[in-house]
Amino acid sequence: MFSRTAFVSAFRPLSRPAYVLPSRTVVYKVPSILQARLLSSETRSAIDKAIGSAPVVLFMKGTPETPQCGFSRASIQILGLQGVDPKKFVAFNVLEDSELREGIKEYSDWPTIPQLYVDKEFVGGCDILMSMHQNGDLAKTLEDKGVLVAAD
Repeated sequence: MFSRTAFVSAFRPLSRPAYVLPSRTVVYKVPSILQARLLSSETRSAIDKAIGSAPVVLFMKGTPETPQCGFSRASIQILGLQGVDPKKFVAFNVLEDSELREGIKEYSDWPTIPQLYVDKEFVGGCDILMSMHQNGDLAKTLEDKGVLVAAD
């Protein structure tokens, strides 16, 4: 039986760094080829359709009007502060469908919700949105994709 260290070390060349802790310790994310694939073709197709339904798509807990977690609330607030056009935005409540809730995590290879897609491209979760909002990258991305409310 492998120890945890030996197992992680054996796959380190295949894995990509997920993040670096302040102590400069690199934390590796196990590549998705080593994870069990549970996403059905029907769920994958439904997620593809959902992501293509609008230029800005947020998979969240709750709805934009009544978010059910602080991270979903923060993500909605960030998109509002950025000036995302409501006509170009759609949100999906993962609490209504357990297949969607687990499927979107596998689809994006991202373990948390909320998850933001812009122009069918995965952007990230709340932590990434917050960072991009603070450094200006989110504003640039949203402007480049033409998803902001037009200035009068």
